[in-house]
Amino acid sequence: MAVIAYMTEVMFGAGSVRELPAALTRLAMRRPLLVTDAGLVRAGLVAQCTRGLDDLPVFDATPANPTEQAVGAALEQYKASRCDGLIALGGGSVIDLAKAVALLATHARPLAQYAVVNGGAERITANTAPLIAIPTTSGSGSEVGRATLIVLADGRKRALVSPHLLPKLAICDPGLTRSLPPSIAAGCGMDAIAHCVEALLSPRFNPPAEAIALDGLVRGVSAIERAVHDPADDDARAALMMASLEGGLAFQKGLGAVHAMSHALGALKAPLLHHGTLNGILLPAVLRFNAEACAPHYARIRTALGVPSDTALDDTFRRLLARIGLPERLRDLGLDRAVLPQMAEDATHDFSHLTNPRSATAHDYLGMLTESY
Repeated sequence: MAVIAYMTEVMFGAGSVRELPAALTRLAMRRPLLVTDAGLVRAGLVAQCTRGLDDLPVFDATPANPTEQAVGAALEQYKASRCDGLIALGGGSVIDLAKAVALLATHARPLAQYAVVNGGAERITANTAPLIAIPTTSGSGSEVGRATLIVLADGRKRALVSPHLLPKLAICDPGLTRSLPPSIAAGCGMDAIAHCVEALLSPRFNPPAEAIALDGLVRGVSAIERAVHDPADDDARAALMMASLEGGLAFQKGLGAVHAMSHALGALKAPLLHHGTLNGILLPAVLRFNAEACAPHYARIRTALGVPSDTALDDTFRRLLARIGLPERLRDLGLDRAVLPQMAEDATHDFSHLTNPRSATAHDYLGMLTESY
C-alpha cells in the first residue's frame, strides 16, 4: 500500500504577498514572529512585505545553514514576545528555521529527538505553532515541504520530517525574487531542478509526484537561464518559482545521493557552502552513478527536455551549470579535499541516502565526491 499525501494551501502569483494581512486574520494569528535574515531587512523587502502590520517582532539572525543554536535564539524571542504563530520571509534556510521554532514552541527540546534517523517523526504531533511561509528565492520548495534541515548542536545536519511541519499557508510571489544576485538565483534554481530530478528517480511508488517532478523539471530547465540573466523577465521568474514549488511537492517521494552528500557538506563550519550550488555540482556524478538503475526515467527526462538519445544526461546538466555561471567543481568553492572521506561516511547516514535508486556505500560516495572535486 502507498500513502500519498498533498499538501498545504498556496497563494501563487505576482502581488500575492499583499494578501498577508488578510491571511493572518483568517488564521487567527494576532502576534506572529517574523523570521527572516539581515540581508532582506537591509534590502527593504521586510518593510515592503509587512506594510500595514504594526509592531511586528522580527528575528533576523538566520544563518546561511540554520543551526540549533539559532533556532533556540528565535524561540526565546518567540516566547518573550508572547507570539502565537510565525511568518517565514526568506529562502529555504529561513523557512527551515521557522519550522523548527514552530515545533519547539510546543514540543520539548532537544531537536535531535525529532530527527528522522532517530525515529523522530512519530514524536512530532499536530500541536505545532501555525506558520505562513513566504519564499524570496526559487529553489528549496520548503514552503510546501514536510521537512526541515537543521545543523544540530553536535555539528550533524539532520532532517526532521512530518506533515505537521507543513506551513499552514504558502504565499509565492515571484516578484520577491527580482533582487536576487545572479549567482544566488542560479544556485537556488539548480536546487529546484535537483529536487525534481531526484524525486523522479526515487524508487518509491508515487506516480503523482513523478508527474509533478517532470513538469517542474521542464519548467525549471526552460526558465533558469532567462531568470538568472534577466531579472526583469517576469515569466521566467514565475516559471522558476513554480518549478521550485513543484520540486517541494514532489520530493515527498524521496530524494537521493545528491542531497545525501550536499546535506553532509552543508554542515561544515568552513567554508560555508550554498546548498543549491552543491546540488548542481554533484548532480552530474550522481546521474552517472545511477544510470544503470534508471534507464526508463532517463528516457522520460530526455524526451521531456528534448535531449538526443545519444547525449549523456550528466553532460546536459554540466553544460547548464556553465551557462548560468555556476562553478562546476567542489574545489572551486574552497573545499579541502581532505574532508571528502568523512563527508562520504556522513552521506550514508542521511535520510536521502535511503531513497537513491541505486544502493551506495561510503566508497561509492567518495568516488562521486572525488569525481565532483
